[in-house]
Amino acid sequence: MFRVGILTVSDKGSRGEREDTTHLAIREALKGGPFEVAAYEIVPDEPPLIKKVIRLWADREGLDLILTNGGTGLAPRDKTPEATRELLDKEVPGLAELMRLRGLEKTPMAALSRGLAGVRGKSLILNLPGSPKGARESLEAVLPVLPHALSLVTGKAWREGHHE
Repeated sequence: MFRVGILTVSDKGSRGEREDTTHLAIREALKGGPFEVAAYEIVPDEPPLIKKVIRLWADREGLDLILTNGGTGLAPRDKTPEATRELLDKEVPGLAELMRLRGLEKTPMAALSRGLAGVRGKSLILNLPGSPKGARESLEAVLPVLPHALSLVTGKAWREGHHE
């Protein structure tokens, strides 16, 4: 199993003013795959806090996949991609492009998502939109390639239909 962390970036969610339903949509999309949610947290749209959690999960906890949601739009406080980019060893633009491409099939608003994908150490990090629907659709767009990508990043053996 690949160990997953879900980081919700939301000012209102972190203050308890809005229920975080996006993480539930992400968990649902991961069901049936070789994924185990090992960590979950909500932080406000503050780059130092976003970076702190990503560093902890990637460097200390050794999570295989870190999924952020929220903070990928055009609003002044949307800083998740910038915070993430500072921590990456390398970007994986094809995954972000695939997520946006799939989103564009549903709505032209997907073009406004600035989410990115990349690698830090042995962790793959994906920025998903903050809405439950957008996050689920973006994740579902890359699910077919995620196990292989994670196998390459982590060194864990995996082949379709069998996880070692």
